[in-house]
Amino acid sequence: MFGSKGFNRPVEFSPASLVQFFQKDHNFLLLATALASGAMLLWPLVRRSSGGPRVSATQATQLINREDALVVDVRDQGEYQAGHILGAKNVPLARVDAGELKSKDKTVIVYCETGERAPKAAASLKRQGFEKVVNLSGGLAAWKQAGLPLAK
Repeated sequence: MFGSKGFNRPVEFSPASLVQFFQKDHNFLLLATALASGAMLLWPLVRRSSGGPRVSATQATQLINREDALVVDVRDQGEYQAGHILGAKNVPLARVDAGELKSKDKTVIVYCETGERAPKAAASLKRQGFEKVVNLSGGLAAWKQAGLPLAK
């Protein structure tokens, strides 16, 4: 079909032939690149699943207005005093496990400055029996970027 160059031969793969392929020249770099890019593609999924669902600043305001959601700021006291979402309760990440929050049937919106600490707090609250816990995507920085009000 393709001539006499051997294109019609079935290709046999074995673990040994794969090892030889990656040892040849710099093909191991190809393997490393493939593994690294795959990991980078999966990392956001792993991060997102660890802390539960995320909501945008607009979705958070809807939850606050329609469901009277409890807003929890997990930043330190000094960060909280510099500016926070109106009505937010300050429970620093180190104290989330202390059981300060009681309304387990209420929607809880958890946030920090950039969205890095909040998933840990959300996971902790879920372990404590809170039914609906969401993370503010992008944290307070996204809230500010949306032009929403802050309390001091």
